[in-house]
Amino acid sequence: MQFEHFALNVPDAKGMADWYIGNCGMRAVRAMDEAPYTHFLADRGGRVVMEIYTNPKAPIPDYAGQPPQCFHFALAVDDPGALQRRLVEAGATLVEELKLDDGSHLVMLRDPWGVPLQLCNRAEPLV
Repeated sequence: MQFEHFALNVPDAKGMADWYIGNCGMRAVRAMDEAPYTHFLADRGGRVVMEIYTNPKAPIPDYAGQPPQCFHFALAVDDPGALQRRLVEAGATLVEELKLDDGSHLVMLRDPWGVPLQLCNRAEPLV
């Protein structure tokens, strides 16, 4: 078994896809220009895919109203601090920055739609 994708129902799938492509180096591997504007976004290595869509058949969760500990997704990055500054300039908001005793550097943000996004530079990568 291999992880294929995770999905989020969001209020502006096209805008969100453009933001993640333009600011986080993701790429669209499939995209729809009509409702529900489904976009499959892959990370740099193509290892993980995020599906986003705006589907009125299901409620859009209140991402901004939930603590990031309930749900977030994380990107492994070389310099969380530098990327944090760029993403905040692009509309993200800072939630928390942690520098752990083991040398790991974690930054929790919310994207412009309130979805929690963590930037991780771990002293020892997970995989």
